[in-house]
Amino acid sequence: MFGKKKDTTTEIDKEQLELLKTAQNRIKQKKRLYAHFVVFLIGSVFLIVANTGIGIGETFTPFGIPWFVFAIGIWLALFVYHLFNVFITSKLLSKKWEEKQLNLLINKQKQRISELTTQVEKDLPLPEKKNLIATSKNSNITIIVAAGENNAIGKDNQLIWHLSDDLKRFKNLTNGHHIIMGRKTFESFPKPLPNRTHVVITRQKNYQVPTGVIVVNNLEDALDASKSDKQPFVIGGGEIYKQALPFADKLEITRVHSNFEADTFFPEIDPSIWKEVTKTTHPKDDKHAHDFSFITYTRQ
Repeated sequence: MFGKKKDTTTEIDKEQLELLKTAQNRIKQKKRLYAHFVVFLIGSVFLIVANTGIGIGETFTPFGIPWFVFAIGIWLALFVYHLFNVFITSKLLSKKWEEKQLNLLINKQKQRISELTTQVEKDLPLPEKKNLIATSKNSNITIIVAAGENNAIGKDNQLIWHLSDDLKRFKNLTNGHHIIMGRKTFESFPKPLPNRTHVVITRQKNYQVPTGVIVVNNLEDALDASKSDKQPFVIGGGEIYKQALPFADKLEITRVHSNFEADTFFPEIDPSIWKEVTKTTHPKDDKHAHDFSFITYTRQ
């Protein structure tokens, strides 16, 4: 009953509190203006009485006009300025007015940015997949990969198996061609593979590579850098395969007939898009720890 009085200020939302503060400031401004008006009236009467009643400065008449007229005129000008400041300037230049003008400016800038973006997209359209596929038809883009039955292709940036015939096939197919790869795949090689043009995709700036290796920032630039080759090969890793699959014309798959633990996988091959055209099975032997098959797919 006699406890501390509840503070209701916290129950007022920010917008109401802002309106309250604004109203309080306006009341103070109008009170000061009213006080100025009262003082102006009293002061004007005093100046008139001082001149005409008491005779202060009665001989000082600039331009034949009593001096108190000039004094009252200057004071009146100051009062009018105060009046203008309270009812015009302060009202127009309030915080709410500033926010309104700022919002108008922001909206205009957003509209301008939108117009510029539309114009840039019109003048310099970004390459779409369909356009990229059309421009890459001068080349027969081939993906080459060795993958397990569960599409496992690697772990810790290393192959999970060692199949000498698969390595020989990779060498024979890619010899003399551009090979497109991600940075990690490139770094898995002890040195660049001979008689092949390496195109490395990386987001790293100033990535250092041996002479002859081409560095690009995305798959589109990699395909553009390989357009002089009639059959560039995409050789990994997992993310690059995923990006390249929509653009590929042929898949050269070494299917290792086992499931493997891995951290990198090849995308699923959609049979409605890809047609198996050749398949050669290789049973495991002294040099090969797993059964595997060489399978070639072409786009339907």
